[in-house]
Amino acid sequence: MVDTEAVKALALGCGFSQVGDLEVRTIRVYPEVRDSCAENKCHAYHTSWSCPPGCGSLEEGEARIRNYRRGLILQTTGALEDSLDYEAMEQIGGDHGKHLDALQDRLGIRYPRCLVLGAGPCRRCETCTYPHAPCRFPEQMRFSMEAMGMLVSEVCKDNKLPYYYGPNTLTYVGCVLLD
Repeated sequence: MVDTEAVKALALGCGFSQVGDLEVRTIRVYPEVRDSCAENKCHAYHTSWSCPPGCGSLEEGEARIRNYRRGLILQTTGALEDSLDYEAMEQIGGDHGKHLDALQDRLGIRYPRCLVLGAGPCRRCETCTYPHAPCRFPEQMRFSMEAMGMLVSEVCKDNKLPYYYGPNTLTYVGCVLLD
């Protein structure tokens, strides 16, 4: 049995700004979200096992998600000087990735079946082996929520956790599926 309150406390201890409950039944996957990955705005399309097409089909991603009933939404929120503060955006995103790594490392010991999803591609390795060799650490790989077809703002809204925290803020979102 997963002790959700203990996992919430652990997540906050890893540095997340907000942690909320996630009912997996609320998650809908959209081909349009997954298809937007091909626009390659994050420069990860066709470069990583954790992003399309390396992560498998939308149907395979949804099947992974449906193996769980609940989880937690994990957010890292930071302040921006203005809407063009790319340095702060990069810092907040980097911090979010570190928080996800720390949580995944700690949870993997107690809940090896948990599934951690993040923002953007997995960054466990400096250079991904995709497509020339298998993933070096498949048990540590972190798929993108968007690669799974999830509309992140909707996941937050449907689980009663804000997505927007006011002007000159930026929030990165991940989640962990627990059971």
